[in-house]
Amino acid sequence: MSTSVASIAAVSAGALALVAVLVGLVWFCMSKLNTLANRNSETGSSDPSALVEWNRGGASGSGAAPPQSGPQGARQFTMQELELATRQFDESNLIGHGSFGSVYKGLLRDGTVVAIKRRTGVLQPEFVTEVSYLSEIRHRNLVTLLGYCLENGCQMLVFEYLPNGSMCNHLYDTGQESSTKLEFKQRISIALGAAKGLCHLHSLRPPLVHKNFKTANVLVDENFIAKVSDAGLTELLEKIKIEEAGPSRPSVSVFQDPEAGASGGFSEMSDAYSFGVFLLELVTGEAIPNMISSGHESLIQWVESRESLINLVDPRLAGTFTMDGMGDLMRLTLSCITPPRHRRPKMDTIVGELERIWEKEMALTTVMGEGTSIITPGSELFKS
Repeated sequence: MSTSVASIAAVSAGALALVAVLVGLVWFCMSKLNTLANRNSETGSSDPSALVEWNRGGASGSGAAPPQSGPQGARQFTMQELELATRQFDESNLIGHGSFGSVYKGLLRDGTVVAIKRRTGVLQPEFVTEVSYLSEIRHRNLVTLLGYCLENGCQMLVFEYLPNGSMCNHLYDTGQESSTKLEFKQRISIALGAAKGLCHLHSLRPPLVHKNFKTANVLVDENFIAKVSDAGLTELLEKIKIEEAGPSRPSVSVFQDPEAGASGGFSEMSDAYSFGVFLLELVTGEAIPNMISSGHESLIQWVESRESLINLVDPRLAGTFTMDGMGDLMRLTLSCITPPRHRRPKMDTIVGELERIWEKEMALTTVMGEGTSIITPGSELFKS
């Protein structure tokens, strides 16, 4: 009897030990899986092969920001890739010219449509360093810099392509029936997107001042979501041109803050001034005459001298805005371009004001139908 009891006890003890071993093994495996999952979530991807695929040259067409590979996050394209994408940089793919050079539309092998900016220039370490930094700046309202190419005496930058192009194409009256008719709320929405892009640049540490913000550098996608282009390019050109043919002759632009030109220094408030000129073009639907920047009167004086807003407001906006909404936008515009610069609103304040104007216009025009095209005297709108 005692022998049987001892046998039963020994079997029970063995079973309990086996259960303990199995429980420990399961706990160990679950711990390893959780650790791996946490590591993947920290990198923003549950697929470790994503980084490898991007470094090999593959890019998803989902629009998501590609994984970065350390300090050299920008993808280095080969000349062969870009020549294939543009059919040897055929003139039919030339879509414009900018401060960096000629701009071509290209189609990569993976189906990604890109904009390629090309200029001649020697190989310089500053180029790769700056481009790598700029490629890491990602925001919904900034045009993404995907990579670069340095071959055959050329410097090239590869950006995401926006199908609706620059706002210049949709604002300025070209005399063609196909010109876009953007109502007031749409223009406010576009202004808000551009303001958010600049606000993000200014929030970086150190802040990144655009220095060349203008209507031509506000692009829109297929849904008319605004994205600011050429962020950081002015600074890049300033650095790499030092080793080239010498400093370029400064060009005078109506978008340039007069105080920046006088002092030779740009700041976030300089971008605020340029943004104010952009707002003025959104209201008028026309390019502000270049003579204003070199004439006897300042831009603010030119605006305030108009006896009535009927001389400023784009006729295509008739019936799409409220009197209060237009007045609020004009006051914001004037606050951006009024000297001295330290009294101008910061970009985060501008974002908040545009959000308020947009929400108010949406509420009023949704209830009342079309907005009113009543024009109030300029002197009344310019009162604080």
